[in-house]
Amino acid sequence: MKFAAVGFDLDGTLYPDFCLFVRIIPFLLKNSRLLLAMDKARKYLRKSGAYEGDFYDTQARLMAGILNSSAEDVRERTDRLIYRGWEKHFRKIRLFPHVIETLEAFRSRGIKLGLLSDFPPGTKLEYLGLGGYWDAVVCSEVSGRLKPDPLSFLDMAREMDVDAEKILFVGNNLSYDVGGAGRAGMKTALIQHPWKKAPKSPAPDFIFHDYRQLMKYVLD
Repeated sequence: MKFAAVGFDLDGTLYPDFCLFVRIIPFLLKNSRLLLAMDKARKYLRKSGAYEGDFYDTQARLMAGILNSSAEDVRERTDRLIYRGWEKHFRKIRLFPHVIETLEAFRSRGIKLGLLSDFPPGTKLEYLGLGGYWDAVVCSEVSGRLKPDPLSFLDMAREMDVDAEKILFVGNNLSYDVGGAGRAGMKTALIQHPWKKAPKSPAPDFIFHDYRQLMKYVLD
C-alpha cells in the first residue's frame, strides 16, 4: 500500500463549502463584526504563532481588543453563535459524491483514517453521516495550533500511531492543508475544481476533483 493512513480536512474538503455559506448568510448580515474579528484574530495567530494558554481564551482576548468588548462576552458569543450556532446547518448539507464509498474502501483495505479540522467537528460529523469512520479526530483549536502549523498535523499522526511520511493528507486549501501537511512530512492531495490551473507552490502530490480519483490513487 502507498499509505498506512489518510487524513482529511473537513470543511470544503468532504462537502462543498458553499453549501454552508448560503445557509449562514442571515448570520453574516447580522454578526459580520464578530466573524471579521474572529478572522483577524486567527490570521494573527497563524502568522505570529503567539499561542498562550487556552486557545479559546487567547482567541477571545484578541477578538475583544478588536471589538472593544470583554473577553468573557466575546468567548460566550463566539461559542453560542458560531461554534454551536452553525452546527444545526449541517443537518441539510450533503457530502461530495463518493465520499462514503471512498472511506469504506480505505477502511476495508486496513488504511487508517484521520480528521483534522480548524473548527471543532462537534456534532457535525454525525449530521453529515461521518460518525464512526475515524481512527483519530483532531481539532486544531483543542491541540492549540491552527493550520498550517505542522504540530496539529503531527498530533493527528500520533493519535493514529502512524509515521507522518506514511500519511496522505487531503484538503482543499493550498496554504493551510497542503503547506501544513507537507511541512509535517506528509504526502498531500488537493481537491480542486477541474477548470482551475494546477498550483505551482506549494505543489500537492495529487490533485483530484472526484473522490473516485482519490480512491484509485490510494488503492492502485
